[in-house]
Amino acid sequence: DVVETQEHYKSRWRSIWIMYLTMFLSSVGFSIVIMSVWPYLQKIDPTADASFLGWIIASYSIGQMVASPLFGLWSNYRPRREPLVVSTAISVAANCLYAYVHVPHSHNKYYMLTARALVGFGAGNVAVVRSYIAGATSLTERTSAMANTSACQAVGFILGPVFQTCFTLIGEEGVTWKSIHLQLNMYTAPVLFGALLGIINIILIFAVFREHRVDDMGRQCSSINFEGEESCVLDQDTEGNVDHIAVVAINFLFFVILFVFAVFETIATPLTMDMYSWTREKAVFYNGIILSVIGVESVIVFMVVKTLSKKTGERAILHGGLLIILIGFFILLPWGKKLPNIQWQEIKNNSIPQTTSSEMLMPFWSLQAMQLPSNHSVEPVGCPVAQSWCLNTPMIYLAQYISSDVLIGLGYPVCNVMSYTLYSKILGPKPQGVYMGWLTASGSGARILGPVFVSQIYTHLGPRWAFSLICGVVVVSLLLLEIVYKRLIAFSVRYGRMQE
Repeated sequence: DVVETQEHYKSRWRSIWIMYLTMFLSSVGFSIVIMSVWPYLQKIDPTADASFLGWIIASYSIGQMVASPLFGLWSNYRPRREPLVVSTAISVAANCLYAYVHVPHSHNKYYMLTARALVGFGAGNVAVVRSYIAGATSLTERTSAMANTSACQAVGFILGPVFQTCFTLIGEEGVTWKSIHLQLNMYTAPVLFGALLGIINIILIFAVFREHRVDDMGRQCSSINFEGEESCVLDQDTEGNVDHIAVVAINFLFFVILFVFAVFETIATPLTMDMYSWTREKAVFYNGIILSVIGVESVIVFMVVKTLSKKTGERAILHGGLLIILIGFFILLPWGKKLPNIQWQEIKNNSIPQTTSSEMLMPFWSLQAMQLPSNHSVEPVGCPVAQSWCLNTPMIYLAQYISSDVLIGLGYPVCNVMSYTLYSKILGPKPQGVYMGWLTASGSGARILGPVFVSQIYTHLGPRWAFSLICGVVVVSLLLLEIVYKRLIAFSVRYGRMQE
């Protein structure tokens, strides 16, 4: 019968709230410039094409994928304040570099690529955040804390573009301080704001954050990272081993969940431009609204799932979330007879242009851009004839698209938070930094591969093939979940220390 002092409880939860803030700032760092990267890249380096834009977007996830296991390993053996401060400082420096990528006389696009990769590297602290929260909460607190963490991440993704929109009021020219070569405009103000938030985060980590660890039942323990607390009574010989089959299964399921959501985010703009003849401006505007609504929906789901999991358990909710995602992508399959409007620009001698081998490697947005001649004043709309499937694939009706958005916006947050919660419970009392690093890395890898996969399959084979393959991947993940279902239990339950 262990009693946690009131002071310890308050300090523990203050530190957890600092972790929530760190998670929020990590996702803001990604989303705050996502809408303005392309025009800024065109402004600072005219040699950059849309293919290079893809690398800049992916560089964030590549940086995070590399850094997550490293910061996780660091946090297992040293005070977590160290990797948290260093990672946040890297993000601050990277944001400042982004604000100065206009200064060099050449190769500006590579400086931007480096800056975004370093911002992603700094965001590798997500593994440290998750492992700290897992170690500082009891089993009964874990689901709620993980849901709050994911909610903070979702809010960061929502508010990032909102901040960007506010900074557009400054304009493209803005204000220039020649003495320090700083241009404060709609492209640089957001990253400088992000740098300021990062500095505030570092100050709070020093001032408020403290190392805390409790066992699955909520008893105070000392950890590798912190001396001064009474040690939990844990016999190392009877502590037991982590179920690595369950660990690998959750990593695979998490990869699939992030993969399908990355596909969904990537395909939104080109799909709506092809199916509904929206211009680029309309597609970005309307999909921005849709993604914002999905973000709000996700936050609500995160709050609801905390209560629901107490009645049904995390495994059942994860199963339900995957089923909802499967239905969402199944609805996106083209079923009707009406064909999309065809974009007939650049057709000569009544022949359909053939894509060359080099064009086959380009993302779909590059192919669409090629349809517009440089001297053409009106943006062509509709399904580009370079995508041969446009001539025989039925259109996806707007009602299908909206319904799919709602369902995926419901299923994704459910699966996201349940994956993290089950994972942390399966790992048990051992330091989780490296394991959380691998989970974060698998998610980052999914965000890299998802856009590449969908850009190639969608461009060359069309939505029917793209979404059928996604449905197949989700079905495989559901079968895996069925196979390992009984193994996805908390460490303490598995070794008979607690009742489920």
